[in-house]
Amino acid sequence: MLRLAVLLSLTATATAAAQQGAPLSEPDLVAALAAHLDSLAAADRFSGVVVLAKGDTRLFERPYGMADREAGRPNTLGTRFNLGSINKTFTATAIRQLLQAGKLALEDRLIRHLPDYPNRDVAVRVTIAQLLDHSSGIGGNIFTAPPGGSRGDLRRNTDFIPLFAREPPQFEPGSRHEYSNAGYVVLGAVIERLSGVSYYDYVRTNIFEPAGMTATDSYARDSLPPNTAVGYTRGGPGGAQTGPMRRNTETLPGRGSAAGGGYSTAADLHRFTAALRAGRIRAGPPAGLGVAGGAPGINALLEAGIRGGYDLVVLANMDPPVAEEIGRQVRRWLGDEDAGGEGGRVIRRPG
Repeated sequence: MLRLAVLLSLTATATAAAQQGAPLSEPDLVAALAAHLDSLAAADRFSGVVVLAKGDTRLFERPYGMADREAGRPNTLGTRFNLGSINKTFTATAIRQLLQAGKLALEDRLIRHLPDYPNRDVAVRVTIAQLLDHSSGIGGNIFTAPPGGSRGDLRRNTDFIPLFAREPPQFEPGSRHEYSNAGYVVLGAVIERLSGVSYYDYVRTNIFEPAGMTATDSYARDSLPPNTAVGYTRGGPGGAQTGPMRRNTETLPGRGSAAGGGYSTAADLHRFTAALRAGRIRAGPPAGLGVAGGAPGINALLEAGIRGGYDLVVLANMDPPVAEEIGRQVRRWLGDEDAGGEGGRVIRRPG
């Protein structure tokens, strides 16, 4: 109890100092982060891995909690976590690489590259650019099971398309923006058609390998690497975060898609930011990106180039918004005026 009280006092002191407008010094930032995470873990409000870095130097990296509660297996620095929608960053990068190679154009209609797409009305109206920026109008629930099957039957990116393809657009393509997991599944199909390899092979060869991300991939649910975190959720009806922790395994597809569901380590995501800064990933996003992903038992955050030149990775095998709240707290300590909520740099995306 005394240790917890000390930790809470350190966190409160750091927060109060930052609220006065002065960013914390680097030693104080690291100390405040350690105290904050220790207090969260002690209250069973965080389980995962956090890395705080500046350039190539990791100033803080530490695991917390259990990767598998039933087996008594703790999280380690090498534990792989489900990334949720952070995979969309890799999908968008793959599309930009194909654009750079002259294999497509942003204004191309979907039908040009997927002439056999099950919904011709959608294919002739939607462009690649609209799929990328979530203005395509393509909706549908990729978190359901195929007719007569189970979520475990979804093992290829194309397996997800029948879940939504025949539905009409939710709005006129290009008329507004509305987050679309289904649209990124379609982009994955475009990548496969133009590259001649699976989506998984493409991103592994063209993004993960150049970045040195040796522990990142979309693994099948029934053949996960040994050191992979099990997701735990308290989610109840309407998303209420109450009740006991339970495994999220049955909510997962057989394998992730181009919309999300791959796995990585905190160190690998830091390597991704370093590779972007070094220009080792063709057509990569700006090095100062901020992305997140969340679903029951899954919350992942990657923020690069935040105030002071810091990179932050938070991977959690718990419900959102635990990782994003840690990110907002770090930004507050750094005097980031956008750290107060949805006005911030990162907004959680479903899946």
